[in-house]
Amino acid sequence: MTLQIRVDDLTGEATCALIAAHLDAMHAQTPAESVHALGVEQLRHPDITVWSAWDGDELAGVGALQRRDAAHGEIKSMRVAPAHLRRGVARTLLRHIMAEARAMGLLRLQLETGSGPDFAAARALYLGEGFTPCGPFADYTDDPLSTYFALDLPQ
Repeated sequence: MTLQIRVDDLTGEATCALIAAHLDAMHAQTPAESVHALGVEQLRHPDITVWSAWDGDELAGVGALQRRDAAHGEIKSMRVAPAHLRRGVARTLLRHIMAEARAMGLLRLQLETGSGPDFAAARALYLGEGFTPCGPFADYTDDPLSTYFALDLPQ
């Protein structure tokens, strides 16, 4: 599978549907006060860039980067379409976002994901790409349902 990754303007039906499904899944697995996933409107913020990964005409996944300040970014809204799970889409998207963050001159990436068993694959992905556990950052609080990761980016 060869993925085409491109900046997404969040107007396409497939992208909006995958983001909506992501939010639905997060709310089904986690109490509302511990859900930190963003919807389409929130992802349209000028400090956020969203990428979509395509396998031909089929949406394979999405991921976003929120620029927190001149040196720090946060990975947001990583989601793989069900038909493309376990095919390397998440890893490819994550590596693309990491490369884009380096190109922006960011020095550190952070992210929040769930701490329960439904999020084990996500935690394994981030650990496998060099992220290390850290404490809450930005507006996050110490939440037993959240796990936080950070990665220093070599320049």
